[in-house]
Order: sequence, then C-alpha cells, then structure tokens
Amino acid sequence: MRALVLTLFLFSGCSVQGGGEAQERAARECGGISSLGGMVWVEGGEFFMGEDPRYPEEGPPREVQVPGFWISNTEITNSQFADFILDTGYVTLAEREPPAIPGAPPEMNQAGSATFKLPTHEDPSWWAWTVGAQWRIPNGPGSSIEGRAQDPVVQIAYDDALAYAEWTGMSLPSEEQWEYAARGGSDSLPEPKDASGKPLANYFQGVFPSKDLGEDGFTSRAPVGCFEPNAFGLYDMIGNVWEWTSTEGERADAMEQVGVIKGGSFLCAANYCARYRPAARQFQERGLGTDHIGFRVVDTNRAAPGSNRRE
Repeated sequence: MRALVLTLFLFSGCSVQGGGEAQERAARECGGISSLGGMVWVEGGEFFMGEDPRYPEEGPPREVQVPGFWISNTEITNSQFADFILDTGYVTLAEREPPAIPGAPPEMNQAGSATFKLPTHEDPSWWAWTVGAQWRIPNGPGSSIEGRAQDPVVQIAYDDALAYAEWTGMSLPSEEQWEYAARGGSDSLPEPKDASGKPLANYFQGVFPSKDLGEDGFTSRAPVGCFEPNAFGLYDMIGNVWEWTSTEGERADAMEQVGVIKGGSFLCAANYCARYRPAARQFQERGLGTDHIGFRVVDTNRAAPGSNRRE
C-alpha cells in the first residue's frame, strides 16, 4: 500500500535544499563527539504522558510509570546501518519492488520511496513517489550519503528499523519510553529554541513552506550530535528526523498498519506542524519510509549500571 499513502501525508514540510557553505561548515563542527552512538541508562520513573497537548491526538495527559532502560544516545546513523547491511545482506522495503496496485501511476510500481518537494502552483503536493529513493540515496537519484556517515539514516520503514534492532539484540522504544527519555527528567518541557531565540534543535525556521532560513545551520538533516544533549545525555530527541516507536497508531484513512513516530524533524515549522515536542506524535504507515524518518533503539535486557544481575 506504499503507493497510496502519498495522498495521506499529514507531516509538516520544507524544501530539501542543498547544503550550502553554512551547512557544510556546521556539519564539520559537530557529529564528531566520541560518545555518539553509545547507549545511555535512563532511570525509570513516573511522568504525565501527553502533557501540554496542542493537537487532539496528543491528549489527554495521563500518568505513566516507566521502568528503567538503556537507549541509544543518538539516532541510528548511516554508518551504523551500513554495518548492519554488510553483515546481514538485508534489503530495505524501499529497495524492493512494491506490490502492484491497479490504477497506480507507473512510477509507483517501481522500487522507491517518498521524498519531499517544494510545492508549485501547478502541483501543490508536498510529497512525491521518487523511483530509486532509498537509504543510500535518501532524496532520490543525484543524492548520496557519501561523506554523511554520521547523518541519521532515513528512508527506513518500520520493518527495516525493527530488523536492525533485532540484529543488535535490542528493540524499538515504546512511545512511553521515547517520550519519557525526551523529557530528560525535567518538569519543564524542552523547546526548540532558547529565550533569546537561538535554535536548540534542527527544525524549520521561517514560514513554511516558502523557505527554511537555516538559522540552526541546516536546511536538511544534520549529523547526529550537532546540538546540546538533554539532561539524560540524549541528542536530537526533538527535531532532525522523526523516530519510529514500537507503538501502534490509528488513522481512519490509512490503508495498512500504522505506527507512532515521535520528535518532529527538520521539516517542522512553528507555523505548521510544530511537533518538535516530547508530547507530539504522528501516525505513519509502517510500510513506508521518507527522507525525514529515522529511529533509535532501546535495551531492556541489559542490567542497570551497578546492578549485580547477571546479563
């Protein structure tokens, strides 16, 4: 059903613009932290999930108890995913020939995935089925992950993320785990900018969809670790790319199973979407990746730090 969802996207968007000198400079100045790609222990606790709901699907707030868990401190990167592919030979959904759908445009019967495009008067759609788009070619033919080893991997469908997690012996975070981790143990909910207006995450500055001003140094995906971590030591919990959770979602117009993604992305703007908040959630068909959805993993089997439990 991947071909059908292009008319059903509810995400915010922006143009996937070229890197430019400012973005290239910013990329060189971040993503090189030695601790990136590691696992962080998050002590369990209680919190009000869906606190400060701004969209109907986010509320009502409810108290949730979360046991402690380990979580990757960054989104899974191109480099990490490449190791998985090299070891297993796994082929992502975007690389496979999609099931034939009667009446679908010819390009939708070819392997590919969804990419954002700047809308025009003639074609107001923000999304397109792009033949050849996949994790190595995230924005379609002409794009590449060469030199972008520390960018979050994208064009990952739910089953792709799950396969990676199982390869590591871990799992995808539940929505409860993800939201608890994103809050960083704070009573004050994280925002994408500080009091002076300085961006604290990779999101869309400007009026969507006209132009992303790139005030955060990026107009597309940023290498992981370019912004300060939260109090748990986790990077990019808001902005950069959406992240898959193991939680099922529900959407009346969906033609296949739906999952919950969290965190917003570089395509979220204040005037549209604004889902770069812990409470924000979005429903996404599990059979489709895009150029702004990635994931991270959790480990609930590994003992807590200082524990005497045998692993």
